[in-house]
Amino acid sequence: MLVGMLLLTACSSTASTVGDAATTPLRDLNVVKADVPPVLLKAQQAPYALPEDRRCEALRQAVQELNEVLGPDWDAPPADPASTADKGQAEVGKALQRAAEGAVPFRGWVRKLSGAERQERRVARAIEAGEARRAFLRGLSVGQAC
Repeated sequence: MLVGMLLLTACSSTASTVGDAATTPLRDLNVVKADVPPVLLKAQQAPYALPEDRRCEALRQAVQELNEVLGPDWDAPPADPASTADKGQAEVGKALQRAAEGAVPFRGWVRKLSGAERQERRVARAIEAGEARRAFLRGLSVGQAC
């Protein structure tokens, strides 16, 4: 049934949404793991360390590198309003994700025993460190009147 749903919605959904939903059971089994980008690993080591190069351009570049992996910051201007088709695709993606999550019986236990839950926490900690680093660098930029 899950395969049929994926095939039926593949035409109307974005490839990444279908791919994410399709790999959910593999992530639950810890077969497919999310890679932590090097910029987040570096931020995790010392999120509040002063950068060697404190020039405005270097600070802007460091923030941009974090934006590329984290997405826009809280105060970024909103993107163009999504079209009705985009909203429909997002809803289909959410439904696919829920269906894929239901494909693994005893999902919580499987994730715990496979190490997927621990991997998810590891990725979440790296994201938090990256967000802290970005905020620190942005504050440093403001302090220098960049």
